This record gives sequence, structure tokens and C-alpha cells, in this order.
Amino acid sequence: MKKKIPLHTQIIIGLVLGLIVGLGIVKLGIAPDFTMNYIKPVGTIFINGLKMIAVPLVLASLIVGVSNLGDITKLSRIGGKTILTYIFTTALSVSIGLLIVNIFNPGKSLPIETRDNLMSLYTDAAGSRSLQAEELKQQSPLQPLVDMVPENVFQAATDNASMLQVVFFAIIVGIALIQIPKSKAEPVIAFFDGLNDVIIRIVGFIMILAPYGVFALMASLIVEITGDNPDSALELLLALLKYSLVVLGGLFFMILVVYPLILKSFTKVAYLDFFKAIRPAQLLAFTTSSSSATLPVTMKQVEEEIGVSEEVSSFVLPLGATINMDGTSLYQGVAAVFIAQALGMDLSFTQQLLIVMTATLASIGTAGVPGAGIIMLIIVLESIGVPAAGIALILAPDRILDMFRTIVNVTGDAMVCTVVASTEGELPDGLIRKSNPLTVS
Repeated sequence: MKKKIPLHTQIIIGLVLGLIVGLGIVKLGIAPDFTMNYIKPVGTIFINGLKMIAVPLVLASLIVGVSNLGDITKLSRIGGKTILTYIFTTALSVSIGLLIVNIFNPGKSLPIETRDNLMSLYTDAAGSRSLQAEELKQQSPLQPLVDMVPENVFQAATDNASMLQVVFFAIIVGIALIQIPKSKAEPVIAFFDGLNDVIIRIVGFIMILAPYGVFALMASLIVEITGDNPDSALELLLALLKYSLVVLGGLFFMILVVYPLILKSFTKVAYLDFFKAIRPAQLLAFTTSSSSATLPVTMKQVEEEIGVSEEVSSFVLPLGATINMDGTSLYQGVAAVFIAQALGMDLSFTQQLLIVMTATLASIGTAGVPGAGIIMLIIVLESIGVPAAGIALILAPDRILDMFRTIVNVTGDAMVCTVVASTEGELPDGLIRKSNPLTVS
């Protein structure tokens, strides 16, 4: 039996081939119409597929996640504590991402000519963005809160830019399902749980197209922005390398600085012991890029090696796999600003604050599967008026970065679980248990 090439390897191959084909078309002087008519549409189909499942993905996974709290009393104590901590760490991770991307400005390293060529691809979007910016200046400071409540949820569901309204509706539905009789709630929860599984499977279908989509997007992008100057492609790749290093720097900062500080503040668990205890889960997260697939191992390690009770871990960790995406949120903040910078767009403080709000709330509905972060990035981009097609700039290294940010997601889940257990008095003297070997069965 032939060994199947891993998806991330296929995407890298698609990137390289797209770059070679794009440069070849430019060098050979082939008319760009061929690329635009026969290659770029494949990338457009890939982007549209991601947009297609964004709303049902958020709606189904969020309703299931909130309703799984199961008990309004538990929601008020452990649930409230868990959700607030998850929201805090997610908002903090986005803010850190925005801070470092504004310090290093990877998108601004592109020459003005290359940025102008990129911007010309999205002239209409830039014009509408300017009009939206003028409208924002006339709005009340509380307008974002008003905009969160939909007049018509079905209308909101037809527009990815209105995702905050869908998130608000899903949270309300989840809470309502907790409070109505179980006999009536269970069929509804089962429906959305099944829908969530269907959507995750569809994400898998769409990601099959990812190598071809990356190839088409990269080839057409090179043709569009280089013109008669192939050196522009090298400049773009160098900017992409700088962007990747900024993302990785932010992710390592979360694991090596932020999480140890939180653990030290609320528990007696040494971070090195914590890190060793969850290492098998981190390795599995790296190889699968899936918080959901890693969940059983994460629960096993947290219970057996850290000493968290099954009652706490079985509640906090599944919820975290649904709503806590620190690594993904940090990446979304960096990617959104990088794309805007690459397109020559200067984001205001209000727009960057909107990134924090949108990425934090959208992460609640991000499924713990490979590729879901890209879908949420599209939502973030559209909420601030940056063309969603701009993700073509960052798709190439996304699979590799996804592996690293999933480590942060899983580590964040385990850290919050440990903190909640400590505040509930569920840890055995706050010490790591040494009796169980670090194995993955």
C-alpha cells in the first residue's frame, strides 16, 4: 500500500509549485488571462468553500459547547469561572499578537511598489472600506454592543461580517437549552451536535482542496503582483518569513511567559512539572493540529499526572476544546494586521480593538480541527473591512503554524483546568503526581 503524503506536505508542495508556475508564467511572458481564467478560479472556489461553512460551524459548535454545561448551578460557579478565564486568556493572546505585529510590522517590509500592486487587486474593497471608516466616526461608542444583537438572525447568518450577531444568538440558545426540561432540550442538542460533526467532516472535504487552492492562489498572486519584476516575489516571501517568525514568537511567549505567570499566581504547581506532565498531549497536538483529537490524551495526563479530579477535567477540558483557542486567536490578530499592512491599509485603534472582540468571540465557535482557524480569520478580516481574499498571502505557511498554535491551544486548556481545580481545592497539595509514567495509550 502506498504511503499517503501528509496534508501539510501537500500544501507546501502546492506552494512551491505555485511559486514556480507563477514565476514561469512571468518569465515566459504568457498572457495573464490564462492564469486569471484557468488557475485563479480554483483558489476562489477554495476561499468560497471556507466562507460557506463559517456560519454553521460557529452556530452548531457554540450551541453544543454552551449547552454541555448541563447545569445552571455549575454554570454559575465552575462554569462561570472557567468561561471567564478562557475569555481572559484568549483576549490577552489576541492583544499580545497585535502588540508584537505592530512592533515588528512584517507587512510593511514589502516595497511600496509591491504593496501598490497588491492594493490594486482590491480597489473596490478599499473604497468601500474608506466609506465604512467614515461611517464609524459618526457612530456612538456603544454602537458595537448594539450591533451584537441581531434584528433578524437569519439575515445575520447570511453575512459573515455579522458573525458577532450569530455568536450572540448561539450563546442565548445554549443557555436556554440548559434551562428547559432535558426531555425537550436533548433532541435539539443532539441535532446541533450532529450538525457540528457534519460541518467538521465538510471542513475535511474542503481541506482536501487546500493544496490545489494554495497552488492556484500563489500562482495567480505572483502573476498579479510581479508584473515584469520577478524580484517582487522574493520580497513577498521574505515578508512572509518575517510574519511567520512574529507568529511563532508570540506563541512561544504565551507558553514560556504568560502561562507560567498564571500558574504561579493561582497554583503551587511548578511549570516545568506541568510542562512534563502534558508533554504527550502537546506532541499529539503538534502532529494532529487538532485540539479535539488530542482531548482524550489531555484529560488522561491532567488527571493522572497533575491530579485534577475527573469531575473538573471532564467539564473544563471539553469546554476548552470548544471555546478556548489562545494560539489561534493570537495568530488571527497577527495575520489580520499583516494582511492589512501588506495591502497598504492602516488600521485604526478602534478597528484593532474590534479584532480583539471578534477574534475572542469567534474563537468560542472555532472547531478544534485543522483549517478551522482560517475560517475564523476570514470572519475577523471581514469585520474590519479587509478583503478576505487577502488570506492568500498567509496560506502557504498556515499548516505549519497551525501545528504550533494547536500546542498553545492544548496547553492553555490544561493550564486553565489546573487553575480551576486549584481554586476549587481539587489538587492534591497542588503537587504533580510522580507515580504514573508519562505514557500515551
